[in-house]
Amino acid sequence: MRSPRFVALGDSLTEGVGDRVGGGWRGWAALLAESLGPEPARFTNLAVSGAQTRDVLEGQLPAALALRPDLVSVVVGVNDTLRRTFDIRAVAARLDQVYAACTGQGAVLLTACLPDPGAVLGLPGALARPLARRQRAVNTVVHALSDRYGAVHLHACEGDWITDRAMWSADRLHPGEPGHRQLALRFHALLAARGVATGPAPSPEPESPAPTPTASLWWLATAGTGWVARRCTDLLPQLLSLAADEMRHRARGTSIRLDLRAGAAVSAALAALSPGEQRPDTA
Repeated sequence: MRSPRFVALGDSLTEGVGDRVGGGWRGWAALLAESLGPEPARFTNLAVSGAQTRDVLEGQLPAALALRPDLVSVVVGVNDTLRRTFDIRAVAARLDQVYAACTGQGAVLLTACLPDPGAVLGLPGALARPLARRQRAVNTVVHALSDRYGAVHLHACEGDWITDRAMWSADRLHPGEPGHRQLALRFHALLAARGVATGPAPSPEPESPAPTPTASLWWLATAGTGWVARRCTDLLPQLLSLAADEMRHRARGTSIRLDLRAGAAVSAALAALSPGEQRPDTA
């Protein structure tokens, strides 16, 4: 029996940033690929740091479909929330197309909702709340579409791992090796419950020692600061505007309006999608 073909789509989380092995990144998807069966899966990682839903739809998806995968992971959306061009309706439409194309070929689809970056980074409330609202919107869309297409869906926005500092890398935005292992382990459990994963579960124990505080500070002072700056260049002016709007509403006691507005935008985004036949739940 041949080993399954597993293709991973997404951004830096799936690329493996935070879990360095040798001169490159490994990450949760590569760890999962080793545990899908008696032999490691035939694994291709198409994820690219900084990718948004548009990049997955237009660049990564065609390459993935050409490989005729048995299993496809699509974990993306955080970078969309970090851009001034954020549009939940466009995000929903792109994810719908990606999910439909993958499952249309008969592949098992893996998805995940994610914690909001503001909370993970420990931003002040006025800056964190707008990002949290955006990430909740993306997660709501991912929940709905995962159900629609019968995906194996991981609630990665929940659990103690989010607040456990040991799970995160020096940049505080990506999991470290323990965090990547936790994601692989949780995905494996879901796949095993469906009979898709038949190999032994990934080990939760890291192979490499955690970076020292000195090493973490050195990373932040060199590569880390530039990495964050490159991704926030177009967001920062708008984020400051969003924060000012947040503070005005809180001062007036009308913050609920922002939540209602975001909820209405999500409902409109889902309602705008073309009707599709929902795949049966095989869980």
